[in-house]
Amino acid sequence: MEKDLLEKSEDFNQTGEHTKVLCGASAYEKKFYLNEEFNSLPERIKQELQIMCVMFTEDVGGVLLLEFDEDGKLTLVTQADEGDLLYDDIGSELKIREIQNTKKELLESIELYYNALKELKEKQEQKKED
Repeated sequence: MEKDLLEKSEDFNQTGEHTKVLCGASAYEKKFYLNEEFNSLPERIKQELQIMCVMFTEDVGGVLLLEFDEDGKLTLVTQADEGDLLYDDIGSELKIREIQNTKKELLESIELYYNALKELKEKQEQKKED
């Protein structure tokens, strides 16, 4: 696993789409990362994201990333080192579904926030061009 995996604010997913990382946690590095572009999120939400990501990696291992795809949809992506025998692949899928159900309102509000910021940024860039 790349050492700076959590520190990539932008990346490409497995299908080659451009993504923007919101946050992530690694069981290998025992580390949580929040993309500094999202520092304006309320402290309570940042703490909730940290708890959610760290608990995930403590439960199933590997790395959890929360990423926005090109359409602004928030996805939970999990990765593991190839030789990681402790990583629970089935458990990770179950845990992701659990998070998507129990944290649905939080995830939807973050998605809304991101898309509003994205639209505002696009309008500001368009205004500069005019």
